[in-house]
Amino acid sequence: MNRRAGEVATDAATGRDLDDVIPTAAGDPVAPPPRGQGMGPDQETVWLSGTSAQLGGQTIWSDVSLTVHAGEFVAVLGPNGVGKSTLLKAILGLVPITAGQARVLGAKPKVRNAAIGYLPQRRAFDPGVRIRGVDIVRLGWDGDWWGIPLPGTHRSRTTRQRVHQVIDLVGARSYAHRPIGQCSGGEQQRLLIAQALVRRPELLLLDEPLDSLDVTSQTSISALIQSVRRSQGVAVMLVAHDVNPILPYLDQVIYLSRRGVVMGPPEHVITADTLSTLYGTPIEVLRDHAGRLVVVGQHDHPVQQLPPPRHAP
Repeated sequence: MNRRAGEVATDAATGRDLDDVIPTAAGDPVAPPPRGQGMGPDQETVWLSGTSAQLGGQTIWSDVSLTVHAGEFVAVLGPNGVGKSTLLKAILGLVPITAGQARVLGAKPKVRNAAIGYLPQRRAFDPGVRIRGVDIVRLGWDGDWWGIPLPGTHRSRTTRQRVHQVIDLVGARSYAHRPIGQCSGGEQQRLLIAQALVRRPELLLLDEPLDSLDVTSQTSISALIQSVRRSQGVAVMLVAHDVNPILPYLDQVIYLSRRGVVMGPPEHVITADTLSTLYGTPIEVLRDHAGRLVVVGQHDHPVQQLPPPRHAP
């Protein structure tokens, strides 16, 4: 059952290169894949129909239907605890889908994880962490390979070239050889995005990449993701609490609540009528003089966990 705006489901409950053996976040060890073959803009990247997910025997969400097309920039919004992160993990096959049907890049979840870049939730690196940014990026390429590549081999050259390419792509060359713990929050996030991009993914899953960043870094990282999306032709699904930094770039919004899910263009989803129906309580959607959205509940029905802006304009 595919939900659109206004239609709400009712059932939702070091100085050296590092070659340590660390599995990639997105799944099983595999060789870096070739770029996707001719994915057109109408091709489905993610398709879910009537799906449910459970953790520890508890239903996290149910009757979720959505479609993300190739090259789209999609935000996943909603209050805490409704399963936004679980949605990304279900797409990766890390959380089982217990009902409904799902296709990810034309296959069952997990089958094509090598073509997915995944940036999970994180905390900032401790200032004492000495691993270099370039080594963090490299783990996205060969962190699941056994052994150390011999200097001068094709594998070593290919790895080095690709790592440098994505470091340049995210604008991190000036600090990539600095210990990651000595980089700012925005610099760390750029390097982690480079790690997620290093295998040339067709789908990029980003779980709260703007969290804990100041407003300037949020704006910068949002613009970077948009630039990467356009230049690399990659579809992006991004979990966020505050939609405002990414609002100018979005094609679609997925809004999860305990009462259901709605998907559509931002101007159709983030409305008083739609959100009031989702939350079962009166909601107002306001715009300030700069065009930033503010979502509020009435005084007698406060909505504590909606995504208001983190900083005043």
